[in-house]
Amino acid sequence: MEQIQKVPFLDLKSQQDEVRSELVEALTSTIDSTTYILGPQLERFESRFARYCDCRYAAGVSSGTAALHLALLAVGVGAGDEVITVPNTFVATVEAILYTGARPVLVDVRDDTYCIDVEAVRRAVTARTKAVIPVHLFGQTCDMDPLMGLAETHGFFVIEDACQAHGARYMGRAAGSLGHAAAFSFYPSKNLGGFGDGGAVTTNDARIAERVRLLRHHGQAGRNVYTDIGFNYRLDEMQAAVLAVKLNHVDRWTERRRELAALYRELLRDTDYRFQEAPPEVLPVYYIFAVRHEKQQAIRDSLDGAGIGWGNHIAPPIHVQPGYAFLGYQEGSFPVSERLARELVSLPVYPQLSNEQVNYVATTLGRVVVSISSATTER
Repeated sequence: MEQIQKVPFLDLKSQQDEVRSELVEALTSTIDSTTYILGPQLERFESRFARYCDCRYAAGVSSGTAALHLALLAVGVGAGDEVITVPNTFVATVEAILYTGARPVLVDVRDDTYCIDVEAVRRAVTARTKAVIPVHLFGQTCDMDPLMGLAETHGFFVIEDACQAHGARYMGRAAGSLGHAAAFSFYPSKNLGGFGDGGAVTTNDARIAERVRLLRHHGQAGRNVYTDIGFNYRLDEMQAAVLAVKLNHVDRWTERRRELAALYRELLRDTDYRFQEAPPEVLPVYYIFAVRHEKQQAIRDSLDGAGIGWGNHIAPPIHVQPGYAFLGYQEGSFPVSERLARELVSLPVYPQLSNEQVNYVATTLGRVVVSISSATTER
């Protein structure tokens, strides 16, 4: 008989239950309006999300992947260009580069923050570098000011992959406003998630925003006037309505995520586990909270045995995925990303998680490291 999880990795139902009446009202209003594409719900959400990200513009699109793709196209990335990014990210980051015809150039990440190594970027820049995509991994922003300085020196664009970083801040500034443009995902599990796929591009550049809006809607510049070959990449009204409701609550939910992360760190303080480090200038939102230990499989097995859900979010890295062998990288090319993939285990951190559940998870994890230490000593 299948074991019932005592602590699920994610519980979207409990989140929806908190705001069900608001969601029903918003969806009913949208249904009754009979406007389902590029209507007032989207316009209102775009305006509010732009403000949330400290930006002048936000353009809703059909997914985070579409957001990355359109942001790259909007800054002119195309065939013959190079775009630098990292291997420890969801495959969509590199997919989007390939969609444009550009060549992905991968660089490793820092061992402490798990985010892009700016010095590695500096070494990888060539005359063909058109853009860099720093990935705000697990809801923690990259070190953006040095990267933007490098961009200014060499004349490339910076497109934030902020798909995991709704509400994160760097030097007091919001993710989404730190580069020339940014891509967000509203996949249901995200800190701000819809009832299906969705995404947005944010920017302070009117030309980029205009280009994204044109391309997301088949390249249509006016009624029956198509100036470009575009895409069907629109965010529909129903998703915009859901996201507008949840945007009212996302800061409260994020604060709870921060409380849970702090509790995990306190409870596991005297163990061998390591954690993603956030510099003082970075305020994470903990889309993912992961523990790091060389005995990854033993930890997974113990969590399974205790009825605790866990996740695996950057393994294997892109450069060792079979479909990306043509990029020309080998195992060992990016040792930090590979080591992280072998050592990280993502823990439950959704806002409706109770302190008692976190204590249960931490107790289970504590028993694992004690068991590992005992076995090592006996040998």
